[in-house]
Amino acid sequence: MNYKLLHIFRNTPFGRETFLQSLYFCKTIKAYPVVYIPKSDKFLMYFSNDAVQVDLDHSYLNSPETAKAHAEALFEEAGINPMFYEPKNFTASTLPDVSTNFDYLCCPRSVSDLSSKIGLGHIGPKVRRIIKHATFPVLISSPVFKSWTGISVFFGGSENAVKSLTLGLKIAMASGLPLNLYTLIEKNGEDYYREVVQKRNMESLVDKYVTKWHFYENEAFDTMLYEVPHDSLIVLGAYGHGIIKELLLGSKMEIIQSTVTNNLLIVGPNCTISLQ
Repeated sequence: MNYKLLHIFRNTPFGRETFLQSLYFCKTIKAYPVVYIPKSDKFLMYFSNDAVQVDLDHSYLNSPETAKAHAEALFEEAGINPMFYEPKNFTASTLPDVSTNFDYLCCPRSVSDLSSKIGLGHIGPKVRRIIKHATFPVLISSPVFKSWTGISVFFGGSENAVKSLTLGLKIAMASGLPLNLYTLIEKNGEDYYREVVQKRNMESLVDKYVTKWHFYENEAFDTMLYEVPHDSLIVLGAYGHGIIKELLLGSKMEIIQSTVTNNLLIVGPNCTISLQ
């Protein structure tokens, strides 16, 4: 299957860094990046149970006369044929409807605040809503382009943790990169988490593709974050129990945001993940 990632292009130095991450992600997992160059500062994304109006900061409309050429040059540098997306439907004349029929979406930490105002400890509200309702994983890029040479899955035993593990396995298969699991023990010891994997008939895949499964006591959360390789892609779920409890509302997510500079691939509660 030809997986596609939607990238909303921002014609600024910060936007270039985010697009470089999309290109690297797609080359690594053998997917295709599709670029949307916005012509207005708002658009709608229709999900099955919500319509999210995304309000872009003005930098997304910077120098429209050079935006496509800049994107094409980065495509060429990456050795990928350019592919652009043009909305076909409009809720209003200046409010295009952007398709949600993609396999991945790349976002900076916020799409509605100037980059200079966004630090590590904050994910913008519109990005949170997209994550909550999207049927696809959302790639939250690091502040500047950062390559990754491995995959780190945060596994807390919840339904979304199983989706995250499935996605991590899928990326490991596509990329050939090493995969490690990280679990904060919050109930019943290591056996509980291993049984979750066994009950999903994923034990053989974990044995084949996971290099090491790291377990930490509950109070060792900071130690775990420090020991996650800085050059790995972190895959984790939103909404669930364990390490990702109330991720979208703050809690552990804000700690992760303010502690690591890794790229994050986030699986929301409405994501459908399969190994096919």
